[in-house]
Amino acid sequence: MELKKEIRAEVRRRIKGLTPEQMTQASETIFSKIEQAESFCSAHCIALFAAMHDEVPTRVALDRWPGLGRRVVVPRVEGDIMRFYDYSAECMRIGAFGIEEPEGDQECKPEDIDLIIVPARAFTLSGERLGRGGGFYDKYMSLEGFRAHKTGIAFSCQIFDSLPSDPHDIKVDEVITER
Repeated sequence: MELKKEIRAEVRRRIKGLTPEQMTQASETIFSKIEQAESFCSAHCIALFAAMHDEVPTRVALDRWPGLGRRVVVPRVEGDIMRFYDYSAECMRIGAFGIEEPEGDQECKPEDIDLIIVPARAFTLSGERLGRGGGFYDKYMSLEGFRAHKTGIAFSCQIFDSLPSDPHDIKVDEVITER
């Protein structure tokens, strides 16, 4: 547990060293790479998240992807679980943990998601991830019927050679950075 805490603190320090311009440029590069991937091209329903200040900014994709004929869903934390709802820029509010969440009631079933974009504090290039500690994505990606391609996104400074993991931790299928 102590090692996870140390890694999270190190990542916070590294991200603080990035300028807003570097973060925006990284986001553009990351989402351009995703848009060229087969997992994106074949996806009808994409799960994305509204980024916190220290995560890869997702605004570019939230603005662009619904116009590309994709159903875009974003998470809302409800107690100790997370559910995904249809995204609409006009229907977002500040919710749990100070994160923008959808107000709507059009829940997306786990089996309807083709591609999920996953945040984390740290990743390995082989797909191991260290989240913020709440386990929301691990629980969601363990739900019956969930079958989506899992793409982790991160700044290159969030990549580690190895990370501590637990048996319940779910790996992502790929990790995309700006490099």
